[in-house]
Amino acid sequence: MALKKSQQSLKNWTAQKWGYITKGDEKKPKSERGRYLPKSVRSSLTAGQKAAENKKKRKATKSGKVSAKYSKNVAKKVRNA
Repeated sequence: MALKKSQQSLKNWTAQKWGYITKGDEKKPKSERGRYLPKSVRSSLTAGQKAAENKKKRKATKSGKVSAKYSKNVAKKVRNA
């Protein structure tokens, strides 16, 4: 039986190698962790983009938000990952 489009999308999403941009962030307290992205997106970002995304996420977390919006460039990469 074939999967519905939404089921296939979820299957693909969970199969991606997700992790933090910065090595060792999983050991830090949640307030100090950076962005969590698929491996294909992490490897395609420049050092400046990685730093900016981590800074944005950490700032949002410290201000009490659960999530932070992706920049337009990173959002496009995440959608296409």
